[in-house]
Amino acid sequence: MGTSFNEKFDQHGVWRREFALRLKLMAQWLKDQDLLDASVEDRLQRLQAQVRADKVMVAFVAEFSRGKSELINAIFFAGYGRRIMPASAGRTTMCPTEMGFDPEIPPCLRLLPIETRLKPQSLMEWRMAPEKWERTDLEVNNPKQLAEAFSKVAETRRVTLEEAHALGFWQRQSSEQSLLQDAQGMVDIPKWRHALINIAHPLLKQGLVILDTPGLNAIGAEPELTVSLIPQAQAVVFILGADTGVTQSDLSIWQEHLVEDEQDVASRLVVLNKIDTLWDALDSTEEIEAQIERQRRNSANILRIPEKQVVAVSAQKGLIAKVTQDDELLKRSCLADLEDALSRDIMGRRQKILGAAVARSVSALRAETARFVQIRRRDLVEQLLELKGLQGKNSPVIRNMRSRVAQEQADFDAAGVKIHAVRSVHLKLMREIFALLGSVALKGEMAQLSAALKQKGFKVGIKRLYGDTFERLRANLQQVHVKGMEIHAMLAAMFLQLNTEYGFSLQVPAEPLIDPYLADLNLIERSHVQYLGLGNAFRLAQPEFADRLVRALSNRLRNVNETVLSDIEAWSKSAAAQLDLQLRERRKNFVRRLEAIDRIADASNGLDERIAEVNLRSAEVDQVELKLVELTDSLMQMTKPERFGLALDEQ
Repeated sequence: MGTSFNEKFDQHGVWRREFALRLKLMAQWLKDQDLLDASVEDRLQRLQAQVRADKVMVAFVAEFSRGKSELINAIFFAGYGRRIMPASAGRTTMCPTEMGFDPEIPPCLRLLPIETRLKPQSLMEWRMAPEKWERTDLEVNNPKQLAEAFSKVAETRRVTLEEAHALGFWQRQSSEQSLLQDAQGMVDIPKWRHALINIAHPLLKQGLVILDTPGLNAIGAEPELTVSLIPQAQAVVFILGADTGVTQSDLSIWQEHLVEDEQDVASRLVVLNKIDTLWDALDSTEEIEAQIERQRRNSANILRIPEKQVVAVSAQKGLIAKVTQDDELLKRSCLADLEDALSRDIMGRRQKILGAAVARSVSALRAETARFVQIRRRDLVEQLLELKGLQGKNSPVIRNMRSRVAQEQADFDAAGVKIHAVRSVHLKLMREIFALLGSVALKGEMAQLSAALKQKGFKVGIKRLYGDTFERLRANLQQVHVKGMEIHAMLAAMFLQLNTEYGFSLQVPAEPLIDPYLADLNLIERSHVQYLGLGNAFRLAQPEFADRLVRALSNRLRNVNETVLSDIEAWSKSAAAQLDLQLRERRKNFVRRLEAIDRIADASNGLDERIAEVNLRSAEVDQVELKLVELTDSLMQMTKPERFGLALDEQ
């Protein structure tokens, strides 16, 4: 049996802590060796943040009554010995629920009232207003209190049909979406718009985020959920009923809310839940298994995914088996097969991506710090040659040598004017880049889109308008790329001149690739355009709903732009810090050379002492280089698959 998802996540948490500790030790060592300049420190901080803030979001998506909450209980909360998420008859998750851990916030459940849908703010904006959420503190070691608190996500309220429509519910005019009204014409809707659970569960503490989504009607009514949260999840677990297979409403969720391309399909696991409903005492075990296999095969064909990505389980029996420690029932529930698929396909792929990214960062860190060490070695070699050239020379020769070094120093200082001019152009281009992707430019784009969406009635040509907007956004990114290339070419020319004239070893770091950012834009566009079909025509006709859609888009685009700007700023800092370091080292070198010549002129035995001193420093630099290789090799080893706890034959 493969490693369970929980065990895999435990291994991942251990890896993150060990890697963070090694980074901290390396940062301290670099500081002790005076190798921690602004660029290296920034690179280390980004690497630490990359590992520390690495989140794995698993979104559970299903129509009502597919056993989604029970599946979450079975996989993540069986250790409590009871159901934690509401999953009994008539009690199920009614609002999108995020479970995660933030050490800065006490354990609590926060609930956003459904009435906030009548206001224009997006979910992201409501997150910034904690006082608007109803809060319930959680006793993390009290399963009964947790279950009672979590039951709030199943709460409903009765409203008129008009109120339900105003809040975004049941806009479709189809029999499957018809409402059950009471004698007074009232209907039940979710009491809450969104739920945030902050709890120190072992998996959540290690960076897991669980997104529990309600059925089709609730998903469609919350654009931010469809166009932001679900597309950004590293994995989506889509749950079907084993007795029904893929129903029309299941297919609607799959086609309309789960973006379909090769990359997305690879991150989807389809769960055929409730196989225990097929356990018929009148059928043989072979007949039951054949029936389950037919449902798996049919589901895979309808959803157009590989059959291996459809896992048949019984979440309810799996939970009971874990609580009662019934190994035979656990085996029959096939829950371990799903946990194995989650750990192998989701955690395995996520760890590979993180490992590759961290390896690139460590490699760049090694190259940058190694270059600093080489600068020191080169300066020491120059000093040693210069000092040995003075052996046996008289005072006039030594004075001439001092005059020559002083002139070199003056010429070098004069070159600073050219460097300042290049830096001025560099800063100008950086300001232009920030203007292209800044908040003012993005607000302008969103204002045009918002004005078009707020027009009354059905929106004709809305997809074309979206297409034009994204074309301009892509054009902005291309302009940023062009300006980045200008900066790169300008710095390369200046670095070449400095390398030639002063023996520097400057090298412009590779500019951030534009393709990943363009891919992010394409994904966002697909998730939004997919949302603009006829199925949402009634919702889009409501100005307040259209406004929420644009706000959700704006938040996601802002995140992309901020990532681009952060990466470009780090790249720019790396080039500037490299230049600053070599300028600083060269100035120190001039001072040391002049001091050495002065000491030799003042004392007859000063030359031999100075040569011995330089040789000692050279030996120290050799030791620093060896230690640097040792530390970075240790970090690189940790990025290999086996250090993540990944079995190579599983990948």
